Amino acid sequence: METSPPGSGPLSGILVADFSRVLAGPYATMLLADLGADVIKVESPAGDDTRHWVPPRRGSTGTYYLSVNRNKRSIVLDLSAEADLPVARELAARADVFIHNFKPGGLDRFGLGYEAVSALNPGCVYCSISGFGTAGGASLPGYDLLVQGMSGLMSLTGSADGPPYRAGISVFDVMTGLHSAIGILAALHHRSQTGAGQHVETNLLSTALSALVNQTSAYVAGGVVPQRMGNAHLSLFPYEPLPTGEGSLIVAAGNDGQFRKLVAALDLPELAEDARFSSVGQRNDNREQLRPLLLERLATRSAQDWFRVLSDAGVPCGPINDVRGGVQLAEELGLEPVVLAGDVPTVRNPISLSATPARYTNAPPGLDEHGDEIRAWLGFETKEQS
Repeated sequence: METSPPGSGPLSGILVADFSRVLAGPYATMLLADLGADVIKVESPAGDDTRHWVPPRRGSTGTYYLSVNRNKRSIVLDLSAEADLPVARELAARADVFIHNFKPGGLDRFGLGYEAVSALNPGCVYCSISGFGTAGGASLPGYDLLVQGMSGLMSLTGSADGPPYRAGISVFDVMTGLHSAIGILAALHHRSQTGAGQHVETNLLSTALSALVNQTSAYVAGGVVPQRMGNAHLSLFPYEPLPTGEGSLIVAAGNDGQFRKLVAALDLPELAEDARFSSVGQRNDNREQLRPLLLERLATRSAQDWFRVLSDAGVPCGPINDVRGGVQLAEELGLEPVVLAGDVPTVRNPISLSATPARYTNAPPGLDEHGDEIRAWLGFETKEQS
């Protein structure tokens, strides 16, 4: 198992003041922590909301919290308390990275907005995460579910004749966290060349519109408003789960070569020569004629049987697993998806670095677990001393 000792990694020496909570920000800072950054998680006296989002739980802590907070240190700071605000400002003064997901302007009253922190610490990379940006959407609450609906994603998810559906995870929170981490790394590289920090801003709606890729492009470049198609693909067929004699199998024939392999493995090679199906565009236009021909053949064997046959033939395909099945598949493939952070099982950082691998040193911290050591390091009285 790949491991790095404490303090190692490509981001070793980078101090991150993490004033974020719930998902987008904590996911971004966990990725940075995995790569060696010293992330100090600043929490209110109530703690990050996700500590209490149960079930499911491990012990008394929500597994949601555990999923995005390994390798961090926790300190409780009440920004409205006279004794705690100077601690927060000193942490900001020392930080290489300051990240938060307060509403736009929410930290200004504490002297922790971008202008104040930049004046205090000109080299700081300051990252603000919001739901809808700082202009007309500044007052809108940044919940992933709202953005899934308002961005258009839900209009694309579900059966054509059914209601819109949300994705099974907070997909835009996660993607915004990824974009935030990329922006922070870009700004740190710029700082290494100039010495100057800058303001990195991300928001869930902009992330969503970017992440909808071909669907938003269909509208902005083609004037087409995409609609729900269930599991079907707008531009490709077959590229969806298909019923077999027992169970469904995802078949993803994304080009002409893969289609030829598919129909050969199904013992229907003549379909590749049929003018109606000989190209991506023709198959897409004539999918309702092609579909029953494929289904008739797939009905003769089970999904598991066809998975073996089609995989051996080089056709992209796969079963529909539950989460347990997905983890087990990764284990079977040697991807070692589960790593221990301290004594807590967590999911491996998906980035593999040959020289500076991710570390999994510390379990997600208890509330204020490192409060006294951080206060002492910053030059303040500990709670025991006060």
